[in-house]
Parts: sequence; structure tokens; C-alpha cells
Amino acid sequence: MSLSLVRDDAHRVAVLAYEKLCLFEFATVLDLLRDRGSQSPPGWYQLSTVSLEGAFISSDCQVPVQVATDPELLLAADTIVVPGWRMGPVPDSIRCLLQQAHRQGARVVSICTGAFVLAAAGLLEGRRATTHWKYAGELSALHPDVSIDPSVLYIDEGDVLTSAGASAGIDMLLHMIRKDFGSAVSNVVARMMVTPPHREGRQAQLVEAPVPPQPRNLFANVIEHLRRHPGEEHSIESLAQMAAMSPRTFFRRFRAVTGHTPHDWMMMERTRLAKTMLEETDLSVATIAETMGFNAVDTFRHHFRRLVGTTPSRFRSTRTRL
Repeated sequence: MSLSLVRDDAHRVAVLAYEKLCLFEFATVLDLLRDRGSQSPPGWYQLSTVSLEGAFISSDCQVPVQVATDPELLLAADTIVVPGWRMGPVPDSIRCLLQQAHRQGARVVSICTGAFVLAAAGLLEGRRATTHWKYAGELSALHPDVSIDPSVLYIDEGDVLTSAGASAGIDMLLHMIRKDFGSAVSNVVARMMVTPPHREGRQAQLVEAPVPPQPRNLFANVIEHLRRHPGEEHSIESLAQMAAMSPRTFFRRFRAVTGHTPHDWMMMERTRLAKTMLEETDLSVATIAETMGFNAVDTFRHHFRRLVGTTPSRFRSTRTRL
């Protein structure tokens, strides 16, 4: 399968292919980032699939895949996506080309064990990164200069993004779309994929401590209330009463279910909603801060910068230019 859509204003994305690649992750990238006609905004992704190991490769499912072999497609890309690696040594041809592309300004993105390829190319040195929990220890041992966090679904370091397993790759790609084109566009893609546009929780939550159905149901009403009334003041005591638990039990179980303390979850949710308001309304930063329940504009700016990496005003200006 060789895919290339020609459009002058497009954001060029090259999906790296190789022998024994993870077919599911490879196909997921193509599906999420493909052109959806009138539903895709100006400047949408132009996809290319590229192999440095021949035009015909065999996937991990023994399904043959035909791709382009022109390395210039990688060097010309604005973003390069590396799906799950077959494990074992990374060929010099791949390492060197990724290094060159990154030096030239390409953003490099990995799914699952694709992080091994990025690490071998030296692109994760001194950075935070993640991969599938099963292989986190091996990646850390091979590359002690990389700060591996096996608990999160994905990590965005700006010009380098890494994600955990295959489904976490979907979370990361939706995050990338949201970052490049805004939440409204990301939500459209998520609806087409029949997946949540933003998934709460951490990889550790999914692996080390599976959540039984009962606690999740107990928190459904609390979380729904918090989302419907983000500007209200909440205390552990009031939320615990809503869940019919003691404050201590509520705090412990809420953290087990969501991966966050109630306060941190609320700050993340308020910030998420504030991003949508910044993108889709002309309300002032002060009005949004008040609506979202932040006590002061400076408090809003502090938490927004901590969670998003930029100020509310700059975030809005980048979305306005798209």
C-alpha cells in the first residue's frame, strides 16, 4: 500500500514502514490522518508511506505491504510517524535518516515499541519518553540517558512524541491533531473512529490495577457533575458525600480509577474545557478563568501553562492562525 496525497499547503506526514512492522498501528495512523474531504481543514495532512528495506515488506501478521522507497519523502516530511518496532538492532540507514530529518525540523512520533527506534537514533536523549509497559524496563536499560515513564499514555516533548501501546497511539494522534488543528477537528476524527476525543487515566491504571466495574460506576455521577459544573467550588468532603464514601476512601478510590487526585483531575478538566472556549469563543481570558472556577486570572494562567505548555493568549493566537 503506497499512499501519497498531493496538496501544496498540506502538512506532510511520512509513516515509516519496515519488515515485521505492527500492521494495526501502521493502519491506524493511515486511518486517523487520512484526508476526509470537506471534513478536513485547510493544511490537513498529506500522507506518504516509506520503507528503507524494499518496496514489499511483510507485517507482523504476515500480510504483505507495498510502500514507497524514496528516502526524500522522509527528509521532506513535517512529521514522521514510527509504528511498533520488530525489536532488535535498528539499521544504520533508519537511524541516520531519522537523525537528519529531525535536524532539518521534522517532528518525530512513535507508537508503542517505535520508541526503541527513536532512542537508537538518539532523539530521546535527555528527554522524557514512554513505551508499552511490558518493554519499559528494556528500553530504560538500553538507553539510561532517557527518562522512561511507563505509567502514562503518551508524552509530548514538542518535536518528539512517544506513546504506550497501540490504543494509546490513538490517544497520542488525536492529541497531535488537536495540537495542530484544534479540538473541534480532533473531535470530528474521534467521532469517525468511535473513540473518546480525550481519554483520562494512565497506563499504570490499565495494567497494574485494573478497575472493577463497581467503583467506576460509583464515580460516574461525581465525574459527570464535575464536568457539568466546572466553576463550582468542591471539597473532598462534598465529593465523598456525593459518592456515599468517607473522604479518605473517596480520595483513594478516585485516584485508583482516574490516575489522578481529585484536585489534579479537576485542574486538568477545567483546563481542557478552557482550551475549547479559547478556540471556539471570543470570551476574554478573565471571563473564561472565572467561568472555569479559577479564583484569579493568574491562577488560571499558571495551571494552563503547567498543563498545556503555553499561555492562554498564545494558545488562542496559534489556533486563530490555523
